[in-house]
Amino acid sequence: MNNIFLITKREFLTQVKKKSFIILTLLAPILLIAFGAVIGLMFKANESHSIIEVVDKSGLFKDQLKSDDQLNYVFVSTADEKSKINNLKGNESLDGILILPELKNQNFDELQQNTRLVINSKIGFDTKQKIVADITDVIKKEKIKQLGIAETQLINLDKSFPLKTINVSENNKEDSDLAFGVKSGLSILLMYVTFMFIIIYGVRVMRSVLEEKNNRVVEIIISSVKPFELMMGKILGVTLVALTQFAVWISMSVIGALVLNTGFSSIQKNIPGGNEELANKLDVAQIATQISHSLLELNFPLIIFVFIVFFLLGYIFYSSIYAAIGSAVDNETETQQFTLFAILPLMLGMYGSFSLMNNPDGPLGFWLSIIPFTSPVAMIARIPFGVPAWQIALSITLLLGTTVFMIFVAGKIYRVGILMYGNKATLKELWKWIKG
Repeated sequence: MNNIFLITKREFLTQVKKKSFIILTLLAPILLIAFGAVIGLMFKANESHSIIEVVDKSGLFKDQLKSDDQLNYVFVSTADEKSKINNLKGNESLDGILILPELKNQNFDELQQNTRLVINSKIGFDTKQKIVADITDVIKKEKIKQLGIAETQLINLDKSFPLKTINVSENNKEDSDLAFGVKSGLSILLMYVTFMFIIIYGVRVMRSVLEEKNNRVVEIIISSVKPFELMMGKILGVTLVALTQFAVWISMSVIGALVLNTGFSSIQKNIPGGNEELANKLDVAQIATQISHSLLELNFPLIIFVFIVFFLLGYIFYSSIYAAIGSAVDNETETQQFTLFAILPLMLGMYGSFSLMNNPDGPLGFWLSIIPFTSPVAMIARIPFGVPAWQIALSITLLLGTTVFMIFVAGKIYRVGILMYGNKATLKELWKWIKG
C-alpha cells in the first residue's frame, strides 16, 4: 500500500504541475462558454430578414399579415403587379412578391392553388414556411368567421387539458411536467459528465503507461515495485487529477453563477421599469422558483452518493482496461483496435439511456443499470427519477465485483505487456498472459 501511495502521489503531482493541466483546467469552462457564444452568434448572423411585397387581390390579407423581425410584408397596388415582377430581377432591396388571387365564391382551395411567390434569389426554408403559416392562419380565421364561431369560443376549444399527476409511491407528491424536465436535464448532465470523464481520463492513463513504456523508464521503476502496484498507483493518481479538475470546474461554475446573478439583478434594477417588464415578459423569477422547487424535491444526498460511487467504480473499471491496453501496445496507432472494445459498452449504455426518459423503470433501464459494462452511465441516468434501493445495491455489488476482477485481469496483462517491446500483441497472446 505504501508503494501504491507513493506512485499515486507521483502521478498526481506530475499531472497537476503540467502547464497544459493548469491552462486546460482554468480555460476549459471559459472556452466552453465562448464556444457556445460563437455558435449562437453564427446562427444569429445567418438569420435572414426578408422583405416581401404583397399583391392582395382579394383584400382579405391587408390588415392580417403581420410583419416581424424575420419577415416584412409590404402591400402594393394590384395595378403594379406586372411592373413589380418585371423589375424584381436584380433588385437587392426586395426578396420577393407574393401574389394572392381574388377570392371567388369563398373558394379557398382555388385561392391556395393560384397563390404564387415570385423571388429574385433563393430564400430560406424557414422564411417560406413562415409565409405559408401566416397565410394559413388568415384563411383559418376567415373560415371560422363563416362558421359563426367567435374567437373566444375558439380559444376555449384550443385550451389544453392540465392533467394533475399524483405519485402515491412518493408520498402523494404532484409529478409536474416541469419536474420531469428538471429530472431529465439532470439525468443527461450527469450521464454525459460521467461518460466524458471516463473516456478522457481513461485515455490519459493509457497514454501515461505507453509513454513510460516507450521511454524505458518503467524498467527502472519495476525493479522497485510490483507491476500491479505501479498500475494501481497510476489509476488512483489520475483519479485524483480528475477529481481535482472536477472540483475546480464546479467551484468556477458556482462562483460564475453567483456573479452573473448579482450582475443581472443590479442591471435590471437600473433599467427603468426593468423589474416589471422583464418579469412580465420572461417570468424569470417564477420559472426559477419552480425549477428550484423541483430540484429541492429530489433526493440529492442519494443522487450525489450514487454519482460518486458509480463514477469512481466505473472510472477504475475502464481505466484498468485502458492501462492494460497501454501496456500491450507500442504506439498510439495500435491502441485504436483495442480501445473500441472499451468505448462501445459505454456508448451503448449512454445512448440506450436516452430511452429511459420515457420509461425509467422499464426492462431496458433495469438491465442497462445492472450490467457492469453499462451501469456507470445508465444508473446515473436513472437515479434522478428514483431507483429502488435493492437495484442500487445489486448494481453496486456487481460493478464492484467486476471492477476487482478487471483489475486482476488488467494486472496480469500489465505485468507481461509493460516489458514487451517490438511485438504487436494479439488477442491470442493477451489470453495467454491472463492465463499465465
